[in-house]
Amino acid sequence: MPHTSPRRKSADRTAPLTLEADVLVLGGGPAGAWAAVTAAENGRRVVLADKGYFGTSGATAPSNTGTWCVPPGEARAAQVERRAARAFGLADPHVMLRMLDTAHEALRMLGNDGYPFPRQSDGELYIANLRGPDYMRHMRRLALKRGVIVLDHHPALELLGADDAIVGAAGWDRQQNRPWQVTAGAVVLATGGCAFGERMLGATGLTGDGYLMAAEAGASLSGMEFCGQYGVAPAGSSLNKGLPYRWASFFDVDGKPLDMSAGDRHVAVAKGLLRGPVFARLDKAGPEIQDWLRRGQPNCFLPFDRIGVDPFTQRFEITLRGEGTVRGVGGIRLLDEGGWTGIPGLYAAGDAASREDIAGAASGGGGPNASWAIASGRWAGAAAARTAVSSKRDVTGKLRRLGGIGLVARSARPEAEASTDVVAAVRKEMLAIDGNFFRTGPKLRRSLTRLDGLWRDAQATLAGEGAAAIRTREAGALLASSRWALASAVFRNESRGLHRRSDAPESDPHFAHRIRTFGLDEIGVALDRASYASPLRVAQS
Repeated sequence: MPHTSPRRKSADRTAPLTLEADVLVLGGGPAGAWAAVTAAENGRRVVLADKGYFGTSGATAPSNTGTWCVPPGEARAAQVERRAARAFGLADPHVMLRMLDTAHEALRMLGNDGYPFPRQSDGELYIANLRGPDYMRHMRRLALKRGVIVLDHHPALELLGADDAIVGAAGWDRQQNRPWQVTAGAVVLATGGCAFGERMLGATGLTGDGYLMAAEAGASLSGMEFCGQYGVAPAGSSLNKGLPYRWASFFDVDGKPLDMSAGDRHVAVAKGLLRGPVFARLDKAGPEIQDWLRRGQPNCFLPFDRIGVDPFTQRFEITLRGEGTVRGVGGIRLLDEGGWTGIPGLYAAGDAASREDIAGAASGGGGPNASWAIASGRWAGAAAARTAVSSKRDVTGKLRRLGGIGLVARSARPEAEASTDVVAAVRKEMLAIDGNFFRTGPKLRRSLTRLDGLWRDAQATLAGEGAAAIRTREAGALLASSRWALASAVFRNESRGLHRRSDAPESDPHFAHRIRTFGLDEIGVALDRASYASPLRVAQS
């Protein structure tokens, strides 16, 4: 179906930028790219606004990633059944199957469109692995070819509402130093997860912006307690790529091997770090694996090459980098198969959405999350395209700006510089191993109390204007996301998956449900008593 470009209401580069579109996508990672491409393929006028440069920003662009890619057939149902059994009772195998179907079809489409997948010995394309830089560069080209208007370096600051629906967003143009506004029939939040201020590869801009915007519109979040995912990284490095450490041995400062009896290297390393420095050596990788790792994950070895260390034969110091909901699970709660948030006109995809459907209480990092980004982007883009046609609203004179913290101060003395203290406080509470990796009720409650107090202070004073509003808004989103994570972690009085409670080390059947979190000034928490499909039924269907 042919479509026309979004209409510009202003061609003056010194004046505020105002556009009209059918679908507005916020975020330029894989989920946002697929949402924009899909909406455009459905004949809609699409605008994609990215905080950075679409194709290079976010966690995927600087990395290589596998996908969870299983061809149709009996093997697919068997894999879903096995993964669902490791999801601690919170995944939905029907969604997994649907995701695999959508992602496999999209990956084959990429190959047909010219993406340089390698070929297997039988001549077939090997579509289960994506090189981040090539992948996102290709997605940018694909979006532009479909007619998507791309706004690079245009971070969104708030949603726009009218008649109880979401009808666009507003933000700041970093390059022209001016505000921007896009009105649209539907909005897709594909803003990524929240790394709680951790400085890891590609995650600097992942500050929970979409979570905050969704909550201000009245949406809920789910699974926010499952943010205790950490990645092994060389000390002093942001390279939290975990694949090479499958072939690692771990040691304390005296060279004594760490106790790996628990079967989880992250737990062993975390316990070791509480006692002192921890070291690793990739000595379990034979020559073929070494060559494969260096060719497949070249950026993982740059820190070693620069300091002249052979990680396969020499020990090197490591640390754990908190990965928050980027490789954790939590995010915006979805109410249907199209990524609807429950708010008219508002959809979510990728890491901005909860991934409990495909991962339960375990990390979906790597292949599952990559396939989820593709599939959920496709679903949200198609649903937003349908909504954009059916909702043709006249919003003249009705627009409401929904943004609060970081944009509007309740006192007469806004302080943009307060953002530095807010980010530091969030990092202190949310990244400490003895607090977020290993949890207890009292520690969680103390952290939540401190951040609740900081929220009240920030509501009164944290605000910026122009470009300064980007940092104050990010600080507000980090603070809000950390409070939702802590509130749901306090409520889940058990251990399940990434949520490890030292004072409640066993799983409790009472909590074999997802936890819904909502609200801003006052946070609400409740069990979401939805039932999930039986893996056995899926395998037999």
